[in-house]
Amino acid sequence: MNRRKKIVESYCLLFVDLITITVSYILALLLRYHKFSRVMEPELHFMGCICFLLFCTIYSFMLDWNRDFLTRGIFVEFIAVLKFNVFMAVAFSSVLFVIQRGVDFSRLVWGYFTVFDIILVWLARLLTKKALRAYFMSQYNQVKIMIITKDAVLNKTVSQLKKSLDINYEIVALACVDVDRKGVVVDGVKVTADGANVIEMARQMPLDEVFLNLPEENMEYVKYIIYELESMGISCHFNIDIIDRPQKEVRVGRFADYTVVTYSINHFDYRRMFLKRLLDIVGGLVGLLLTGIMMPFVALAIKLDSPGPVFFAQTRIGKNGRRFKIYKFRSMYIDAEARKKELEQQNEMQGLMFKMENDPRITKVGKFIRKTSIDELPQFYNIVKGDMSLVGTRPPTEGEFEQYNSHYRRRISMTPGLTGLWQISGRSDIIDFDEVVKLDLEYIDNWTLGLDIKILFQTVWVVLTGKGSK
Repeated sequence: MNRRKKIVESYCLLFVDLITITVSYILALLLRYHKFSRVMEPELHFMGCICFLLFCTIYSFMLDWNRDFLTRGIFVEFIAVLKFNVFMAVAFSSVLFVIQRGVDFSRLVWGYFTVFDIILVWLARLLTKKALRAYFMSQYNQVKIMIITKDAVLNKTVSQLKKSLDINYEIVALACVDVDRKGVVVDGVKVTADGANVIEMARQMPLDEVFLNLPEENMEYVKYIIYELESMGISCHFNIDIIDRPQKEVRVGRFADYTVVTYSINHFDYRRMFLKRLLDIVGGLVGLLLTGIMMPFVALAIKLDSPGPVFFAQTRIGKNGRRFKIYKFRSMYIDAEARKKELEQQNEMQGLMFKMENDPRITKVGKFIRKTSIDELPQFYNIVKGDMSLVGTRPPTEGEFEQYNSHYRRRISMTPGLTGLWQISGRSDIIDFDEVVKLDLEYIDNWTLGLDIKILFQTVWVVLTGKGSK
């Protein structure tokens, strides 16, 4: 969707959500107290409404929960509204906990509001969806577009555009410039022009935009087409893809005074990355507090069990090849690294990682703190520092990294994490490094803040049950 229509959709939905939340809150107050003059702790309840409205604004723009709004179905919309209310309830609970006013806020008001808000926001959004669809598809807002392409990519171009274009686009003409295909119907669109008369046809018909997909075409001809169309006031979209692969992000911009096309297989919205980092800092500080509480007991047990330092530090590979020191509670004897070469023949892992179920280098205390993941607690320091994230991919050792191919290297294109898909999918039960890479790339390609939160909750369950740990 073009920028203007995206802005219309975003602000229209925000306005509808804010109005609906306000109405739901007023109904909840009236149902509980019957009159505003009877509301107990009025300043607190007024603050509650402000918090809900503020959360809605932040949630809308930082998490972009309106993505694909016009195309998603009724049930998907209901689930989105339900998730929104769950996160809002968690956020408001945190506020009440911080200010220590939870007992003063009416539980009935909160309950009534939640029910009203889920129903009214859902219904309001369905009506808004219907209104926006009618608005964007109206005669005055519909964008009429012509496709100019070549015979080799004719079918693919039409099919992909029909599948991917927003609802406000209408394909009104199709031109094949290298072969005379006039009269042929491709996926419901008729070829009406060739290379000789495409400009004349564009000049005579209602037309807003043109999409050009002309691979390996003479650039002088392409320039001619674009110049002619631009002179008519018609916007041109010229396909510049030189690679064909999924999940890529292409951006046109400026780089050191050059106009460049930037290709990237990963693209993470800065707003979501900011929230991810904020979550890391908060979670890391809580984790450091927990580490500080447990450290005297763990340190004493480690010292009594075997000679050597309490902490184990090792150079690991972080985001895009950056080196950093990772910290753990020591779970092995101090000569563990030297003895690793002797045990490489007993490696139970296929590929670049080393795993051994009954590793003789692990101390008695080490077995316990590994089983319970207590040995990982010092990594909260790495998280607060920024070397790691709460959720991410496993940071490889230098030895592993030196053997990486291009496919393996992509797993470090995101900040490594304390936990991730690999850890909650069996950990030691996985014996193939390629499976670890597959899970890491699945995480990178499908990353959302919601996925991070889901993995964190599943990690707690995995740690408590000891699933997959050895």
